[in-house]
Amino acid sequence: MNFILSAVIALVAIALVASVVLYVCSKQFAVKEDPRLAVVSEALPQANCGGCGFPGCSGLAAALVKGADNGSIEGLSCPVGGPDVMSRIAGLLGMEAGDGAPKVAVVRCNGCLEHRPRIAEYDGLRTCAAMNSVGSGETACGYGCLGCGDCVAACNFGAIAIDPILGLPVVNEDLCTSCGACVKACPRHIIELRYKGRVIKNQPHRVYVSCVNKDKGPVANKICKVSCIACGKCQKVCKFDAITVDGNVAYIDPEKCKACGLCVRECPKNAIHATWDLPPLKPKGDVSES
Repeated sequence: MNFILSAVIALVAIALVASVVLYVCSKQFAVKEDPRLAVVSEALPQANCGGCGFPGCSGLAAALVKGADNGSIEGLSCPVGGPDVMSRIAGLLGMEAGDGAPKVAVVRCNGCLEHRPRIAEYDGLRTCAAMNSVGSGETACGYGCLGCGDCVAACNFGAIAIDPILGLPVVNEDLCTSCGACVKACPRHIIELRYKGRVIKNQPHRVYVSCVNKDKGPVANKICKVSCIACGKCQKVCKFDAITVDGNVAYIDPEKCKACGLCVRECPKNAIHATWDLPPLKPKGDVSES
């Protein structure tokens, strides 16, 4: 009986000592959470899409609070919430919101079935990642859209869909939040986030090269009717030095482009797209007022 009582007393003593040690450790090594974290996190849309470059809204909230402590939140943004959310958060942190020019996902491939016919039939896992891993896909272009819809599956906002006639993804700009999920999902990197551009008469004015084919001109020309052939005509006509030709393909810098449309008219392959209808050219010698 005395043995049992002694064991109980010993266990109680050990428990008391352990509880005291745990209490002291909890106070000594406690991590205090900045109250601003909860406030900023609550202001975010909680989409947890990763478009900000952080693992969820909590990650962005932590980065914003840390940035505020360091004196700047420049470069941090929530693509889903947009400028309104970032302005509100900046106010909560006593900071100034940076440039929140809206962006949209752009599919830089115009190789639809008409322009880039199929030369093979793929019989395997119907995903872009799987098809890309085994070759050029069902067409001869090893750079263009594969059309399996990995981007569609990655979009949490229903902003992108495969057009059944074109066989290419089409972005709904009204639904796109520029989260970047489709950009990450595309194994061929043909989707890019670009500035929406000025809106004139309800049409965003944006110009981009709808091709990423890096094959040499003659090869690209044979593969696709609307491929960039790196002829450089667009670069020569651009007055703002917004166009570069590198790796056998042209690229338009959205920061420099003024959407004048000269390159669109100059491209012999119709590989450069404008998001608005360009007015028809006046015949040479026509000096009449528009």
